[in-house]
Amino acid sequence: MTKSIANDLIRPDAYPESTKNVEMLQTHISYIFITDDYVYKIKKPVNFGFLDFSTLDKRLFYCQKEIELNKRLSPDVYLDVVPITDEGEKLVLRGKGEVVDYAVKMRKIPMDKLMVNLLGEGKLTNEMIEKVSKKIADFHEQAATSPDIEKFGTITVIKTNTDENFEQTKNYIGKAITKTQFDSIKKYTNEFYKKKKLVIKNRIDEHKIKDCHGDLHMQHVCLTEPIIIFDCIEFNDRFRYSDTAADIAFLAMDLDFHGRADLSKVLMDFYAKYSNDIHIQDMLNFYKIYRAYVRGKVTSFQLDDPNIPKDEKEKALDTAKRYFALAFDYVKEEKANE
Repeated sequence: MTKSIANDLIRPDAYPESTKNVEMLQTHISYIFITDDYVYKIKKPVNFGFLDFSTLDKRLFYCQKEIELNKRLSPDVYLDVVPITDEGEKLVLRGKGEVVDYAVKMRKIPMDKLMVNLLGEGKLTNEMIEKVSKKIADFHEQAATSPDIEKFGTITVIKTNTDENFEQTKNYIGKAITKTQFDSIKKYTNEFYKKKKLVIKNRIDEHKIKDCHGDLHMQHVCLTEPIIIFDCIEFNDRFRYSDTAADIAFLAMDLDFHGRADLSKVLMDFYAKYSNDIHIQDMLNFYKIYRAYVRGKVTSFQLDDPNIPKDEKEKALDTAKRYFALAFDYVKEEKANE
């Protein structure tokens, strides 16, 4: 059997600590190996333009950055960068051979406490939502900002992000997104910049552009004590330096996506209270559309990954369609309210 991360690291004896079980998951950018006590995340050698893990040095750099940034909201979860070594017949973690890659080592968190799982089991309460809202509001209050970071709140940079989204999803028209959806969302987005120039400038003047999380959805929120929020964007500052409204809008959109618009409203009401962000509604739906579209895009990327099995690609296609449909629904809602 050819040596590979997927083939070799599924073996329990590949790990420096004893484990009986190893489960492998993968996304368009990562392999994730779950052992009895730890999680190891390995970056795929891919280059999507907005993300470049194509060389060993870059993967090491972004592993180190992932730990540094995530310690802001989950200081006890991210532990170390572990080398993957070639031992001749197989790859192992922290061996004595040549280093061929790196993994971020994390403490395993209780999956039953993930926000998305609590929602699925009907256990997510308004009180839990309030605690999450306060945690995020406090994080945003303390998050770094500067004149350089605030540049990422300008129309020029925001439009760079949305233009990139539209360019990178052209190939999925007729597959994951309809032409009507694509054209309508793109038109709404570009018209928003013309109509809301002053609103966007005011967000900068109010110092709402900060070093945020960037990937704040329910899969990344664990309702332990204290609350753990993990897996922020490390690979591109442009996606993490943003309006705080863009950050919280991701979580609000995710609740909408899972059919809980009522909890989405609870989240935003409490967030507005704790953040004292009286103008957040001016940008909320715009960023919900943006976040739903991004999720549709990155899920669509799995359709082109040769390492992902056919049945998983079929699930990814269905999920991508639902995200793009949600973005389109938001646009229709906005037009109806004009």
